[in-house]
Amino acid sequence: MCIISGCDNVSVDEPMYKHTTFRVGGKADYYVMPQNIKEVSMLISFLKKSNLPYYILGNGSNVLVSDDGYRGVVIRIYKNISDITIDQTKIKASAGALLSNVSIAACNAGLRNFEFAAGIPGTVGGAVVMNAGAYGGEIKQVLIDATVLDENGNRFILSNDELKLGYRTSIITKKGYTVLEATIQLEKGNISEIKKVMDDFRQRRIDKQPLEYPSAGSTFKRPEGFFAGKLIMDAGLKGYQLGGAQISDKHCGFIINKGNATAADILKLIQYTQSKVFEQFEVKLETEVKMLGRF
Repeated sequence: MCIISGCDNVSVDEPMYKHTTFRVGGKADYYVMPQNIKEVSMLISFLKKSNLPYYILGNGSNVLVSDDGYRGVVIRIYKNISDITIDQTKIKASAGALLSNVSIAACNAGLRNFEFAAGIPGTVGGAVVMNAGAYGGEIKQVLIDATVLDENGNRFILSNDELKLGYRTSIITKKGYTVLEATIQLEKGNISEIKKVMDDFRQRRIDKQPLEYPSAGSTFKRPEGFFAGKLIMDAGLKGYQLGGAQISDKHCGFIINKGNATAADILKLIQYTQSKVFEQFEVKLETEVKMLGRF
């Protein structure tokens, strides 16, 4: 069938290290880049009926792919599906639009309250799935609704409340939905002031995060009442390295690829960190990064 093989937008045995910000990962059986929402719907319906596993990938900024790859179909909703339209104080953005591009569009239109997303490396779709946030802001605060697709190819709109957005969670993954687009509500503001806030957030990231190395951003969710990075630092793990994976000595909440890490290295370091923090503080660290494939 054309939507699976034999077309320009499909790759077979695609190395996933090329498509994740960790820069690790083996080959996916199929790697598909749909050209539009209709193709996404057709593809998911086909895969569901064929009982073939699939994974929706955005910018690859929050996933660790196994060294053995993924036995299934990776569907990348990214640049081909990335429209951004503005209607007064509302922005409608396709799932593949980068959050940074949406924040720039908002700034240029003199719309505020999306500044927090300027430095988040993910897409709109991923942001809705995880209720992405930073610097006191999160998608839940500005989202009106999202258009989603279920596994049978049915398309419908879920309101902010219906999405059940929480800390790095939503109903999307639990129900097996795919985000197609989102509508956000912002407020009129001063362009120079908006840009100043965005520049401040951007500089904070440069100063405090190891952006010079491949990573998936914050590796762990924030435990209630604690900060993951502080716990890791207090456990004496700052700069600790296993293979090519290292706990950043710039920000202990980040596990980075020092240049030759494998997915196995990263997972071992994640597990070692979890065990040491629990051993010393009896706090369980839950990963924010999603695991794809067999580990």
